[in-house]
Order: sequence, then structure tokens, then C-alpha cells
Amino acid sequence: MARTYVITGSASGIGAATAQILRDRGDRVIGIDLKDADIEADLSLPQGRADAAARAIELSGGTIDAVIASAGISAPIAKTISVNYFGVTELLTALSPALAASDSPRAVAVSSMASLQPNSPELVEAALAGDEDKALEIAHRLADQGPEVGYAIYPSSKRALARWVRRASISPEWAGAGIPLNAVAPGIVVTPMTADLLATPEGTKMVDAAVPMPLNGHQPPESIAHMLVWLTSPENTHVAGQVIYNDGGADATLRGDDIWSWND
Repeated sequence: MARTYVITGSASGIGAATAQILRDRGDRVIGIDLKDADIEADLSLPQGRADAAARAIELSGGTIDAVIASAGISAPIAKTISVNYFGVTELLTALSPALAASDSPRAVAVSSMASLQPNSPELVEAALAGDEDKALEIAHRLADQGPEVGYAIYPSSKRALARWVRRASISPEWAGAGIPLNAVAPGIVVTPMTADLLATPEGTKMVDAAVPMPLNGHQPPESIAHMLVWLTSPENTHVAGQVIYNDGGADATLRGDDIWSWND
């Protein structure tokens, strides 16, 4: 039976690949993006998120089977925290009642292996507290120090998102409503967002040093899309609160095999 999906970032990259897979198999996709989408909205703005959610609920008829939040940017600018964190969490929260109306609701966000990289704890905590004004103030301060310092906004946004997913996933609003909520953390995906980084040997060398991917190297967006499709399928009945590193082995390379000692 066809399902109704809402996908953010549907016009390019991972979002576009996922939307194509779903449409090809007969599902309905309501795409959200800045342009070239069913709903054109700026998720960096509170009003843009509210308008996008209201329109998605309207177009779906009030029942949404799954939400795939893949919209994101990696620029060393303050807007990155707004798009990557608040643009995901606020939209998912706004759409959760329409998800709860489905017989098999599912939700997944696209995080990043960058969630493992150095970040700004102050920015992460401001995001998790839901204080976008404070988060933007901190992010502007980082960005004003140049791109090397400003880059911390990106891993901070993804760390905060990963932590939010784990917190929210086991809450009455998500697990209690029968909605599996998870995240996928890609490595280096070949998309327009990474094109400039991978355009030169120097850029590629820098990327590979930060994100070592021993299994098959840089990945196509479809490698993430298929996992997003399964996580939002009726077959996923018990995966919840997971940040799944679909990253060619980058997580295992960087963190090693000791992820249990916190409880020893």
C-alpha cells in the first residue's frame, strides 16, 4: 500500500535520491526545499518551518506516514545551526500529530559523522535548550572569527541533532505514540554540498584525513537513501533513538572498538 512521505531537502543530494526511490516504487512524496519542490520554504526561519509544516499537513490530508529530514548546509555561518538543528527539530515536532494519525508512522533525520568532530559545547547546549536566539548569537561569534573557527558550527549542529534524536525518541510524543525516531550519519557523500571540497587533490586529501572511509570510499547519495527508506518503512518496528553511522567505516576508524567503557 502506498505511503505518504514528507522529505526536506528534496531538490538535491540525499533528499532527491530518496524521493526518487520512493516515487519509483509508488509512494507519494511531498518535497520541501528552497525551490523546485512541492513546498518552497526557508527552514532557517521559524515562520518558514511553521508554514512548511502547515502546508505539508494540508497536502497530506492530515495523515503523514513518514518524515525524512535531510535538508542541511555545512557552511561556516550562523544560519547552519538554524537549518541543521532548529529546521529539523521544529519541523518534526510540528508534523508529529499528523504522523501519529498513521497506522505505521516513522521519522528519521540526516545527521553526520561530523557529530564526532570537535564542537562548541556552548552552542550544542543552547540548541538543546531550544534557545535559537542564543544559539545564533554564539554561532555568529564563531563565524566572525573566520572559517576555521566557524566550521565548528556544523559539527555542533549535528551533535545537537543526534542528542535531540536520542532524547526525543524515547519520549511519550515519539515512542509513546508508536513512532520510531532515528538518525543516519553519513560520511562523505558525493553531492553538490561536497563538490567544492572534492574538486581538488588538496581538498580531497584534507577530507580523507578528517573522514577516513576504508570501505568503498566516498559514497553516493543512494547509499544513504536506501537506509532512510528502510528506517521509515513499516518493517522497522523497534529501531529507536539510534544514530547509525553509514560512513564507510569512518566512525569505527576514528573511535575504535571501545564504545562500552562508559558503563564499565
